[in-house]
Amino acid sequence: MAQDVSSLSGEDCFEEKSPCCSDSDAASQGDKDYDDILELNQFDGLPYSSRFYKLLEERKELPVWRAKGEFMDSLAKGQFVVVSGFAKSGRSSQIPQWCAEFCLSTQFQHGMVVCTQIHPQQAVDLALKVADEMDVNIGHEVGYTIPLETCCSDDTILRYCTDDMLLREMMSDPLLERYGVVVVDQAHQRTVATDVLLGLLKGIALQRPEFHVILLSAVEPGPKQLALFTGSPLPVIHLDAPGVGKVVHSSTGDNYFCSSLRLVLEIHRSDERGDVVVFLVTAQEIDLARDILCHEARSSTFDRGELLPIAVHAGQPGTLQVLGEEEQETRRVFLTCSPNEDFFWAVSSISFVIDAGLEKRYIYNPRIRTNSVVIQPISAGQSECRKQLAGPAGKCFCLYPKERQLPAEVRPRIVESDLTATVLFLKRMELAGLGQCDFIDRPDPGGLMQALEELDYLAALDNDGNLSEMGIIMSEFPLEPQMAKTVLASCEFDCVSEVVIIAAMLTAPSCFTVPPVELKPEASQCYMKFQHPEGDHFTLINIYKAFKQCQQDPSSSYCNEEKWCQDFFLNHKALLMADALRAELTDTLKRIELPVSAPAFGSRINTINIKRALLAGFFMQVARDVDGSGNYFILTHKHVAQIHPLSSYRAKGPKASLPEWMLFHEHTFSEDNCLRTVTLITPEEFIQMAPQYFFYNLPNSESKDILQNILTHGASRYREDKRSSPEEPQQNQTSDRCVIQ
Repeated sequence: MAQDVSSLSGEDCFEEKSPCCSDSDAASQGDKDYDDILELNQFDGLPYSSRFYKLLEERKELPVWRAKGEFMDSLAKGQFVVVSGFAKSGRSSQIPQWCAEFCLSTQFQHGMVVCTQIHPQQAVDLALKVADEMDVNIGHEVGYTIPLETCCSDDTILRYCTDDMLLREMMSDPLLERYGVVVVDQAHQRTVATDVLLGLLKGIALQRPEFHVILLSAVEPGPKQLALFTGSPLPVIHLDAPGVGKVVHSSTGDNYFCSSLRLVLEIHRSDERGDVVVFLVTAQEIDLARDILCHEARSSTFDRGELLPIAVHAGQPGTLQVLGEEEQETRRVFLTCSPNEDFFWAVSSISFVIDAGLEKRYIYNPRIRTNSVVIQPISAGQSECRKQLAGPAGKCFCLYPKERQLPAEVRPRIVESDLTATVLFLKRMELAGLGQCDFIDRPDPGGLMQALEELDYLAALDNDGNLSEMGIIMSEFPLEPQMAKTVLASCEFDCVSEVVIIAAMLTAPSCFTVPPVELKPEASQCYMKFQHPEGDHFTLINIYKAFKQCQQDPSSSYCNEEKWCQDFFLNHKALLMADALRAELTDTLKRIELPVSAPAFGSRINTINIKRALLAGFFMQVARDVDGSGNYFILTHKHVAQIHPLSSYRAKGPKASLPEWMLFHEHTFSEDNCLRTVTLITPEEFIQMAPQYFFYNLPNSESKDILQNILTHGASRYREDKRSSPEEPQQNQTSDRCVIQ
């Protein structure tokens, strides 16, 4: 196994030909050319195409290529290999190919190769690139698996996938016996899924001596990360960086946003060519910057060609394709934020990077069960990654002083995230035979206790703290535990068709686009056409059903659904994803033989049942209007918040009557202190659906006293007390779904 297997790729069979040859040499050279034509691809048995050799020469110029011998030797000698190198070093595309060569040398006796990515689009892009370089067909020898999409076959020997998809695969194959090598890319990002995966891979390696784990990182991993697998630091293969161009530091204080836009316009007016990447802090800044630059592009005359701003949001990469020859005069400006540094590995035209040096982090507070938003400096590794994007001939403008001390490493997400879904998954893995997950950084004990408490409230745990039958079924769904419980409750209340739509719409990215400032009134008018009097969850059903009607109605005045979404300021890709997720959830229910009720949206009993199902999962997210003016008291932790402006209740105007009691899907504490996706409920419905021990554990408050009074004396006294109050919304009146022509 320790032999050098680099020859398996066929790359060393062809030497450079001398321009001057004798006749005999020419004859023998002709025979060699004929043999070249017959050279077969080791992976599919077909002759190599001419493109393979062209791409091979380009691959040999990558910094990673100089480390191939060292990497193959390390792979043959040990179970664990760590490689450190920036995205443009070629680590993500070349090393998985070499791992495939390694597995081929053993005839795949121990399995194939899988390479994990954080973002789905990167998995797809890399799979397409690698299939091209290996001269094989995508979906056959090389494939990918991302949420809601699989492009693989029985012949696949190298597969790219997201780290969360590989974790879900472990639920049915806990020892990953299909794989001989697992390549964990982007380990420097320290996501929850990546850290959990690494902890479980350590346990698998102990049980499978022939199993190999490759860790790829843009920066050198920290000591704790290196010591995870062996108890002592592992040797690291360092890839040569291509070098950093000119770096300019400037202190802008809090005015980095305006400084960034001024720099973009100055660059565009200059004689220097190349695209620009601007690293801002929030999604709102990205959209605002795009609107401002679009306005400048329309209102100004530039001598240097067109200015094209492109918003690239986290998890939703924009259009990064290289411009064609006919568009060479266009300068693209990619507006993005953390952790999107690796999105631009394939864009060779980037010459300028503008870095605000800050990032927005969501930090979960288990005591109040919500996220707080913190703006903090990026790490030194992230800063270096951004500088590398400009290349050795480019420029990087750092909008912070050179002497600023940046954190050495990215703070791991496992210590600042809601762990409820993670604990549910790990409990499932315990049933599958894997022991305790060995975390690089231990999660917060308070967060773990809160996660266990929440799973207990959801009936996912038995009296011994193990997964109950309900918990096992909940873990089958690619949903947060509360939403999974809601879907299961819908089977009991005969409203599956409607609840899976709600689950899909809330799990997919938001279906609402962020229109330019001048079009926001028009967008609000469009959204009002979908509003449902019972609340935002029902409004989402309206939007989905209207989208499907446009999709399926050939007599529609709209030529295609994308145009329909554009006219109603809706995100077409998000709605397509929600549609695919709804189908997957329905298939999962059928696979585990749970009933799927027929659609009944619009009837009174269906409305009541949808609310019951929602409360079965989200009884921990209920609030009450304490003063009749929209100040909502959250029952679990006594915080007061307001309804988000995009809610259907706020869209009705300031004088619209607000529900006294409501269920909400999300609370953003320090960002805007708003409750998002809210629906009207009654206290009687809450009492009916909330577990009794959860109710008694609520902190004392006036709202709890009201609930206790209803529980003790029934609803009649509460209704009598309310008669003198302003008229409340009618609970039993519903409207049919709206139909958008």
